[in-house]
Amino acid sequence: MENYTKGKTVEEPLDRNRIPIPNLPENFLWMQVKGGSKMPRLLEHASGVLDTDETKAVVWTGSGDGVLRAIACAEAMKRHKKIQHQITKIGYRKCEEFWEPQTDALERLVVNREIPIIHILLSNDPVNTTEPGYQSLNCNNAFWQTNVSTKKKPYKKQPKVSPEEIAAMGLQTNSTKGKKNLSRFNSKKKPSTDKS
Repeated sequence: MENYTKGKTVEEPLDRNRIPIPNLPENFLWMQVKGGSKMPRLLEHASGVLDTDETKAVVWTGSGDGVLRAIACAEAMKRHKKIQHQITKIGYRKCEEFWEPQTDALERLVVNREIPIIHILLSNDPVNTTEPGYQSLNCNNAFWQTNVSTKKKPYKKQPKVSPEEIAAMGLQTNSTKGKKNLSRFNSKKKPSTDKS
């Protein structure tokens, strides 16, 4: 790609009517988060709007670099405001990159990419709890319920087997395990210090 320079980038536009969460309330706050967005400012604005009686739901949307920041904002707001219901949807957003050639012998390139996108609805009003991606504040859904006991099982000490029983099974034991056999070192003669 050393013979090309990156030109313009055209991303699929975001539209309120194309948010893939069904039965959205008529009055909701739509927060579009980008990678460089400042979280305190976003949270301050969203909290101020939710404190009014007109808006009781917010949708956090982030794509590309803004996905993690949108999730962080939604989680912070959910904990701070004690929001009861959440629906999360993930998908892709189309993007076209145009690469301009630096020499006349080459043609212009168009690269089509799909950028990840996330939409998170937070609402205190009841929503469809059977919708895929639903979470509640209490989170008592089947995902977190397991049949495995969390108690530690008591340690069962294995019975010791005598060397005679091991020999009867046709196995060998190393009864000197852990003891150093120093006899081979003691049998060597010390070098003579006599210089005659």
